[in-house]
Formats: sequence, structure tokens, C-alpha cells
Amino acid sequence: MNDGSNLISREGRSKLENELDSLWRIERRSVVQSVTEAAAHGDRSENAEYKEGKRRLREIDRRIRFLTKRLEVLQIVDYAPEQEGKVFFGAWVELENESGEVFHYRIVGSDEFNPENNAISINSPMARALIGKTVNDEVIVHTPGGAREWFINVIQYIPFE
Repeated sequence: MNDGSNLISREGRSKLENELDSLWRIERRSVVQSVTEAAAHGDRSENAEYKEGKRRLREIDRRIRFLTKRLEVLQIVDYAPEQEGKVFFGAWVELENESGEVFHYRIVGSDEFNPENNAISINSPMARALIGKTVNDEVIVHTPGGAREWFINVIQYIPFE
């Protein structure tokens, strides 16, 4: 069974690919140049610029390795017309809680989740409770803070405006 950990939207994959490209072609080259210049100043054991550059280079290389391996296993999930009317990966969902407060969430892969943009991971308790549900369904979400009831008002596969 796929737990959703390798799922990603087309936009999410593109962002990761752009990050990898930027790290490899721009940032890494810049840091290598800085390290080379710092090394030319002599004693490396007391050269803070050299040490900082080497540390940053290790961080960049670690992220490059991670992104390269991650992109190999990610599966893009595109919208399919059969999804209409039900909550699946990529859906924008308008929810209302018991107090009448309205929230908008998009269900995305774990590599894309971003609370500031209301993008929740498909592995989250909220997303797991929503998958397969339809408009007007009541959903009980079990969280560490306790069970909460939500009402599904709208499901769509384009962003809310």
C-alpha cells in the first residue's frame, strides 16, 4: 500500500527540480569560488571564511544528494476528471469547524506541505480523514489535541481565489 510519502504534484516536482538546478549550477559554484579564494589567503586552520565556506559546501552537497535520490522515487499525481466531487490528492477543500470558522486546505505530498500556504501533507490526520469524502460530509479528525469535527463545504481541483 502506498502511504502517500512518494506522491507529489507536478508543480511540487518542478520546484524541487529547480532547487536542485539552482544549488548545482549557481550556489555550489559560487561557494566553491569563495572557498578557493579563501584558501589562497594562506593558513586554513585559522581562516574563518575558508571554514565557513567548506561547511556551507557540505550542506549544499548533502541537499543535492537528498534531492537527487528523492526525485528518483517521487510519483507525480495529476488531476483526473474521475476525482471530481471527492477529496483526493491535490484537492482544495473548504472546511468549516463547529464554531463556523472556514478554512481552505490543499492535500499535497510530504515534500510540498507548507502550513503558510494551507498545503497539508497527505499523511496528516486531517488529509487521511478527508480522502474519499464528498461535499456536505462530516469528518472527525483525530489529532493530538483531541477529536475535532469538520464539515466539507467545497471540493475543487483549482486554487481558491
